[in-house]
Amino acid sequence: MKTFFTAAIALTASSQALAADIRVIDGDTIELNRITYRLHGIDAPEVGQSCKTARGTNWACGKAAVEVMEDLVLGASVACEAREDDGYGRTLAVCYADGTDINAEMVRQGYAWAFRRYAMDYAALEDQTRAARLGVWAAQSQAPWDYRAQKWNVAEQQAPDGCPIKGNISSNGRIYHAPWSPWYSRTKITVAKGERWFCNEADAVQAGWRPPYWGR
Repeated sequence: MKTFFTAAIALTASSQALAADIRVIDGDTIELNRITYRLHGIDAPEVGQSCKTARGTNWACGKAAVEVMEDLVLGASVACEAREDDGYGRTLAVCYADGTDINAEMVRQGYAWAFRRYAMDYAALEDQTRAARLGVWAAQSQAPWDYRAQKWNVAEQQAPDGCPIKGNISSNGRIYHAPWSPWYSRTKITVAKGERWFCNEADAVQAGWRPPYWGR
């Protein structure tokens, strides 16, 4: 049975009230009514990731993907159709903003790859976007799964027991940083304060840590 989770929104509500129900985690993940949804079938560049322009220069495609996601969901009526748990404490879903398929729109605008390893739902749409050289397809850029793997392999060699995820405690709560987080190198772990290392994101979530919010 399909399950739908919808932000409760009155027609007269202000955009601030609408935004209070939703947080943008990154270009393919949102938090709606305290449930974290990873968008099914797509993979957006990580927040700290850069892509290439047609001229060969770098641009902050990860931050741009977050901004596109914000434009789609903040102030909109957002609903998510849950598919399954992704094993990392998130729910895989197809989400809609005012009826628009957010997953498809991120691919259509060139700010996410079709995650063909797991689903082919948006592969044809990606082919069209790639042909039009939009967004990340302006030039050859590193796919986010390769970017994550590269960062993970380096951090894994340096982390205690090969567990590179940093569980930090700050005024914003318990936040974990994976090796591809822009704040990773600046985050120091003090075990005496209760901070700790994790071997995977699922363990961090289960222990009560959350990923950082990069959106507004």
